[in-house]
Amino acid sequence: MDSLSLSAWLMIGIFTVGYVCIIFEHALNINKATVALLMAVLCWIIQFSNPKWGDEGYSLFCEHVSSISQVIFFLLGALTVVEIISVHKGFSIISNAIRIQSKRKMLWVIGFITFFLSAILDNLTTAIVMITLIMKLIDDVQDRLIVGGGVVIAANAGGAWTPIGDVTTTMLWIGGQLSAVEVVRTLFLPSIACVIVSLFILSFQLKGYFPPKPALKLNGNPEPLGNFIFILGISLLICVPILKYFTGLPPFMAMLLALGVLWLTTDIVHSKYADRGHLRVHTVLTRIDLAGTLFFLGILLAVASLESAGILQKLAQFFDQQIGNTVLIATFIGIASAVVDNVPLVAATMGMYDLSIYPTDHRFWQLIAYCAGTGGSILLIGSAAGVVFMGLDKVDFFRYSKKLTIPSLIGYFAGIGVYLLVEGFLRYTG
Repeated sequence: MDSLSLSAWLMIGIFTVGYVCIIFEHALNINKATVALLMAVLCWIIQFSNPKWGDEGYSLFCEHVSSISQVIFFLLGALTVVEIISVHKGFSIISNAIRIQSKRKMLWVIGFITFFLSAILDNLTTAIVMITLIMKLIDDVQDRLIVGGGVVIAANAGGAWTPIGDVTTTMLWIGGQLSAVEVVRTLFLPSIACVIVSLFILSFQLKGYFPPKPALKLNGNPEPLGNFIFILGISLLICVPILKYFTGLPPFMAMLLALGVLWLTTDIVHSKYADRGHLRVHTVLTRIDLAGTLFFLGILLAVASLESAGILQKLAQFFDQQIGNTVLIATFIGIASAVVDNVPLVAATMGMYDLSIYPTDHRFWQLIAYCAGTGGSILLIGSAAGVVFMGLDKVDFFRYSKKLTIPSLIGYFAGIGVYLLVEGFLRYTG
């Protein structure tokens, strides 16, 4: 790390100061989106000021913008689809079906629904759906923090064990580091162990029962075609990874297709009624949390600048030289992903280690998929699911850290332990 240039250290300083400002958002009374955008632009100004940053560097910047734009478009599409379902009160199907008054049972039911749903959809979409749901189901802020934190942990763990559930696992799958069958076979048990251990610890923070029914029922009268829009919307969301799997269509395009179909449907069925304007997409768009989306954009751009400057690659090389052990390297990368986005960390790791060193389905790549996917739950801004929780339910960094960091960290290590135990057993018996 001592070979970094002065400009690289300056970028690290800006990122660190910005990160601290995001943590103390409420104390400073400065919106985190503002800080993230300024942090990103300042880091890129430094990078563009580098004399070596010419046309080739500009092309690299455009590649980063292209990649980040796909995430932002996906997020905007998913948020809009979920909000369309929400304004139609479609989630009442689930909320009315969940007649659970025990707070602990609610945590476990929501956690396992999230875990398996994120493996079918993806952790970002699942987090949006489930956090929107618990905001309707649970009124108490503290209870919602615990259950919402369980959603973040379960969404990240559920996405780690399938090739389409988490973007980092998808990267490793497409890059040839993992095969679809092996990643499911080897990472299911560690991922579910992570969820079970974390939820078990979290359950001790929940006591008693919800009020009889009011907390489990959406307010107001049912909206026209609410159940139909719910079924159509969820079906379209499920089609997103299916289209990607069979056609290679980028996920954001499949999400925009889902939005387009839902938009067309709602326009057709509601356009004849003057009193249904609030159910039309042009009105729904005014309810989308653009500040949260811009915060996500700023964070991704800032991290991309660190990657372009070679800072993340230096960090990966430092791990390789100072640690050496693949299990420890993967473990540290997972913990680092709680602070820095896991996508560039995994991308840097893929660039460092050739398949000739660690071939397809080597335990190093399997551990990277698990650790990078689940490690982001340790801190609130360590994963897309956490950022969504922060944006939708206005959860601050310290509240999450106080209640969720230790349970998620213990669950994280429990999953690693289960992976090593299973691997050791298979080696012994094989």
